[in-house]
Amino acid sequence: MRSADQFTIANKPIASIDLMEKAARAFVQSFLRDEFDTSKSVAIFCGKGNNGGDGLAIAHLLLANGYQNIKVYIINVSNKQSDDFAINLQRMDESRCKKVVINQPSDLKSLKADLVIDAILGSGLNKTLTGDYEELVQFINKQHKKVYAVDVPTGFFAEGKLPEVYNGIKAYKTISFQRPKINFFFPESAVATEKFEVVEIDLDEGFIQKQDADFQLIEESDIQNILRPRKLFSHKGTYGHGLIIAGNTDTMGAALLSSMACLHTGAGLTTACIPQSGLTALNTSLPEVMALPRDEYTRIEDPKKYQAIAIGPGLGTDPENEKLLESLILAKQPLIIDADALNILGERRDLIDKLSPNAILTPHMKEFDRLFGEHESWWDRVQSARENAKKLKIVIVLKNQYTFICLPTGKILINPTGNPAMAQGGMGDILTGIIAGFVAQQYTATDAAILACYIHGKAGDELAHEHFVVTASQVAKRISREIKILISR
Repeated sequence: MRSADQFTIANKPIASIDLMEKAARAFVQSFLRDEFDTSKSVAIFCGKGNNGGDGLAIAHLLLANGYQNIKVYIINVSNKQSDDFAINLQRMDESRCKKVVINQPSDLKSLKADLVIDAILGSGLNKTLTGDYEELVQFINKQHKKVYAVDVPTGFFAEGKLPEVYNGIKAYKTISFQRPKINFFFPESAVATEKFEVVEIDLDEGFIQKQDADFQLIEESDIQNILRPRKLFSHKGTYGHGLIIAGNTDTMGAALLSSMACLHTGAGLTTACIPQSGLTALNTSLPEVMALPRDEYTRIEDPKKYQAIAIGPGLGTDPENEKLLESLILAKQPLIIDADALNILGERRDLIDKLSPNAILTPHMKEFDRLFGEHESWWDRVQSARENAKKLKIVIVLKNQYTFICLPTGKILINPTGNPAMAQGGMGDILTGIIAGFVAQQYTATDAAILACYIHGKAGDELAHEHFVVTASQVAKRISREIKILISR
């Protein structure tokens, strides 16, 4: 982002102080949407770098937008200051804004403001806070005020492994410029900021897109570029045959959910390989789905007749299911492997190296660690997923609030859709079925994973507008509608 700043300043051209003003305006627009009551008092803490310069510009703009009770705290614990900070400080001295200089944390006796804006330190930090900065931040946190952070909360690492103990600002919301910081997508960030929003500041987008980066963010336009409309004279054979090997005596719901998702994603034919005891439930709830009864002797005689085979949801880990999974892996059939099939792989690590290229694994955190070893942080876990996807030439869909899709190329795609209302049993079964539905339709493993993760989360996002809790069945029934909306835009 620093390179993008410099490129924009040199080539747009625009003075750095004017780019800072744009950033401040973008921050204030977002802030005012949340905090439209201008009678509230605001404390703005400004370091002496460019993050602090943003804070000074924000103070001036809030005054211009009707806020009357604003106090700026200049954190004067360093002799260094940026040129743009100095310019904005001079501008502020000429305004009616109240200013307090903090030479040491003990200068700050109380904090009576309704709202706090954190513009102390920017995104370049790569070590935990110490000394005066740590003491100051701990004082602010103890006031339990509603804090808005400028670009990143002070003390938060924008990328890289996060410290085990976070001692930075605890923000209600972070308003980040042009791009989210990578670490916003890791669960450890929740202690630093409850939510984040990205605002455009007119950096050169062409320059940004040309940068080589391991991490890439999936956008709606990517989905629209991948999705294919259905054509005249196509038929059920055009859209492939998906096989869902799932369910057990006590877990037939997993098989039904995965099969339902595959069906609504558009596979021409869907077959559920389930125990005999589940046939009545399947025929009653999903008459469109065919059945392949599974018993202890079941083998998939001709796996190549299926364009997609998903295995694992609610399957169980008994020896017969282990043999079934092994037979499919040795048949060199690209598989979508989830849930109990992942647990079997965790016990039979010798099978991992035998996976066919373009197989798709869909683990959550614990399943991933059973496969590839314990990890101390999500940064380490994602890097491990990246390395194993590249080494094994497979796709690893590492599930969380923001799902990481790790590709054989070494790229890591971040899926931005999904929400806490979806924290319900069965959501992983739905995702597996969606992936199978797209693979059945001859989408590549990479494209199927991208589409499935995005549409799965998007369906949940739309449902969450109307429901406090979103169920897996609701998401499954929403899939086709979301595909239609995306492909029609």
